[in-house]
Amino acid sequence: METDGTYESRDTRGSAVPRPAGPPTGAPAHAAPPAGPPQGGARPAPPRVPPRPTGAPGTPEAPAGPGYPAPAGPGPAAPAAPVVAWLDAPRPETAPPGVWRFRHVPPPPPKEARRLAPVTVVGLVIPLVVGLLLWSAWRRGVVPYQWIPLATFTPGDWWYAGGTSPRDWHGAEAHVVYDGVFFAGLLYAIARLGAWAELARHLLADRRPPVRAALAAGAALLALTFVWPDAFPGVGWEPLPLVGPALSLVVLLGGGYDVLASPFLVYTVYTVITAAVLWPFARLGEWRALARARLRARAARGATAPAAPLDAAAPVPLSQWPELRAAGERRAADLLAAEVHAGRMNDVDCARVRRHLDGRGGGAGSGPASIADTVLSQGAAAWAHPSGDRDLPVRAATHDLLLGQVRIGRCVAEERNPAAYRGAGLALDPSVLGTSLLVVGPSGAGKTARLTRPVVESLTLQALTGGCAVVAVGAADAQLGPDDAYDVVVRPGDPASPYDLDLYAGLTDPDEAAALLAEGLVGDVEQLDARRAATVLAQLIGPHRAVHGRFPSVPALRELLEAGPETLTALLDRLPADSPAAMRRELEARVRQAGTAADAGPLLADRLSLLDRPVFAEFFGADTGGVRPFSLKSVVHHPLRVRVTLPERGHEEASRLLTRLLLAQFLAAARTAGNRGHFVCLVLDDATGAVTTGTVRSLQRLRPQNAGVVLGLRTLGEVPEPLHGPLLGSVGCRVALAGITTWDGRGFAETWGKEWIETTEVAHHTVFADQPMTRFIHALRKKVTGKAVTTDAVTTRKVERERWSASELAHSVPPGHAVVSLTTVRGAHTPPVLVDLRG
Repeated sequence: METDGTYESRDTRGSAVPRPAGPPTGAPAHAAPPAGPPQGGARPAPPRVPPRPTGAPGTPEAPAGPGYPAPAGPGPAAPAAPVVAWLDAPRPETAPPGVWRFRHVPPPPPKEARRLAPVTVVGLVIPLVVGLLLWSAWRRGVVPYQWIPLATFTPGDWWYAGGTSPRDWHGAEAHVVYDGVFFAGLLYAIARLGAWAELARHLLADRRPPVRAALAAGAALLALTFVWPDAFPGVGWEPLPLVGPALSLVVLLGGGYDVLASPFLVYTVYTVITAAVLWPFARLGEWRALARARLRARAARGATAPAAPLDAAAPVPLSQWPELRAAGERRAADLLAAEVHAGRMNDVDCARVRRHLDGRGGGAGSGPASIADTVLSQGAAAWAHPSGDRDLPVRAATHDLLLGQVRIGRCVAEERNPAAYRGAGLALDPSVLGTSLLVVGPSGAGKTARLTRPVVESLTLQALTGGCAVVAVGAADAQLGPDDAYDVVVRPGDPASPYDLDLYAGLTDPDEAAALLAEGLVGDVEQLDARRAATVLAQLIGPHRAVHGRFPSVPALRELLEAGPETLTALLDRLPADSPAAMRRELEARVRQAGTAADAGPLLADRLSLLDRPVFAEFFGADTGGVRPFSLKSVVHHPLRVRVTLPERGHEEASRLLTRLLLAQFLAAARTAGNRGHFVCLVLDDATGAVTTGTVRSLQRLRPQNAGVVLGLRTLGEVPEPLHGPLLGSVGCRVALAGITTWDGRGFAETWGKEWIETTEVAHHTVFADQPMTRFIHALRKKVTGKAVTTDAVTTRKVERERWSASELAHSVPPGHAVVSLTTVRGAHTPPVLVDLRG
């Protein structure tokens, strides 16, 4: 079912979410990249901010009124920039996790499917038919003992002896009253036995109060036509025995017909009868509650409210920067409002400025006065990214940078999806990426184009606002955006790459550097423990650093791993005299282990040989000095955009080793960065061979560190089988694309668990008759209908069922769709929902 325009904006790619606006007049679209990446804890270079625009012709200095209309020059008013509508669009705060909140309208609560039971319908018809038959028999006087109650409770002189034939007007009027009492009792019995009230409530249950009241009034009017047919032109039936018995009772109680000469008494009786007829309909239509609500609304409209201050007459839209106005910085607010309405600010600029207004920008001097000074001096380019960029060269997804969301698709309006998600857009943001994301799907299912690329694009845009740092790792042909969208591009094996990859992650502690390097080298080797490999590497790289002043390059480290006792003894002799005794003792232990059967050095050297190739001769700490080393420690301190292009075509194993090393370095850097104001994310387009026991253990620790990892896999078989369950349990967001196998679906099904559902089972039992006549009737019915006579046994019970079974994930997910479950860093989660990634 399509819900465009009902639950969200109709236009999410055109004017609803604005396209990037160009930089201010006189400013270059993209400034030159920085001279080099920040190293360690160094602060980034001051941003080269484009010159602030001087203002548009005719732009007023301040808005004209309390509603803060868009600035306009003389002459015809120019249409507002798309960014104004985007900035002022509503975004509900109570939307479920993952819902695209831009102009999202929560769907109405689902209407419970209510059906009237067949027993109720039969119970309505049978008392009505029986009642009509009884009334017909009563009118003919054939009901047994019909007149005994009348003779018992009335004086005997009203009747002729031996019967109930009226002697005078008393008996005649008593007959009328007696018929009316019987009719009223019969009508009440039919209504109670036939469940008329239940039927009426069923028909009016889903109606709005005004509609319910109107329908009840229509039914009441119809009932009055049977009570007062003479009052309605065109009605020719006789009245029900209600008014006549009431007047006869008044005559009997008044002692004659003279009482009817009083108009007051007669009209009082008419009023009581009419009120008695209308009373059940008034209760059914809730007329009293509707009248009270109307009176309260009228009183609220008529009440004179106290005059509000001019500034509080209407809420200030975001495009008028209410935070600055509330702080008394009207000049800065007016300047930003003029920039926005003139189209000189795009969504990146607005999100960046609002980040500082909300106090998320950090840094000293972040008060309103300091923020206003920065705005007045730099305008729309305030707090620009160190690269000078204020937008990406190209966008391929729909973003809402005010919330940090990127739209990845639309939830299918099907029964399996929760009601709050049916037809709504699904989006990702740092609050869910902070629990890490696992995407599993075969090649061609849209893993990169429909998930990884939008996520990377969103993170790079948020990096321009200062709220994120991203490291995107993939092959050269992976569609992760152009190189111009990144600050640092590392291409190991490419002589034109301006940056090198630091194998030791910029660390100075040999033990910590050795642990990360060991994870990258032998993390996927089952016969060698990573801790043992880390010990061997630490025994070598520590003394080498003490002798040469730096950690060894790849060829030097490989030589040390393959070296015999003589070479290692020479290194031991060259250790400085002030070297720690523990370092000398470790190297002596390494000398004793070299060449033995338990020596792990040859295996490590064999793994390291994947990087000791001619194509990597100028990388990984080589002495040529042609490229500069880049450490992942930089991204946890600065909002950098980093792209690592892995080598292919004969270097697949080296690419997997580097991916595993980058993941280990990122996990270590993210955990030791301490408190920081921006989100850090590592995106692995192909995580084949990167997931190890150590990395799975570290993924869960990222949630409180404001960091996350995105892992892309073609199949769970690219991860060791013992790690399938721990990996699915350690990540908070899981995506199963169309086309996965049942083996992969089994892991997702077990992770998503089961739910209680209500099932109805109908069993048909053949009826075996004992009486000859019954058997004859059953045989005749079977001859006519071709079916045996059966009875139905209906059983309703609650059972546990998998939310998505392995078979359904493998065979029921349409192409271009995915089953997605999300978890936020605060613990809120969504059940798995079917999402159309093309929507």
